[in-house]
Amino acid sequence: MKQLTKAEEEVMQILWQLEKGNVASIIEKLPVPKPAYNTISTIVRILESKGFVGHEQEGRGHIYFPLVKKTDYSNQSITQLVDKYFQGSFKSMVSFFMKKNDMSLTELEAVMKEIQKQDNSLDEKINKS
Repeated sequence: MKQLTKAEEEVMQILWQLEKGNVASIIEKLPVPKPAYNTISTIVRILESKGFVGHEQEGRGHIYFPLVKKTDYSNQSITQLVDKYFQGSFKSMVSFFMKKNDMSLTELEAVMKEIQKQDNSLDEKINKS
């Protein structure tokens, strides 16, 4: 999966939220100052060429929709971040964010409980298979 530019990712965030939309509906959700119609139209066509967006004809226009799930892109982006900046170590990444954000022990325990919950859920899925 290709990495998106900041502008492409901003458009994708809106499409994931809308689920379907034309260029005008995407522009409507963007902050002021609004970009030009042609700018967003070009970004959407680039996203389509990268395989992130599909379209269906509606009258003379197009309705665009995501082909890539937000969770799939997020997972890939996080993995790339960990590989690029933390030598593939999630432990190093968590340690970095703990120090950077001055996490308390209570916050760390909450994160650990969430990880344990996810781990237990995964174990249940595996055992059912």
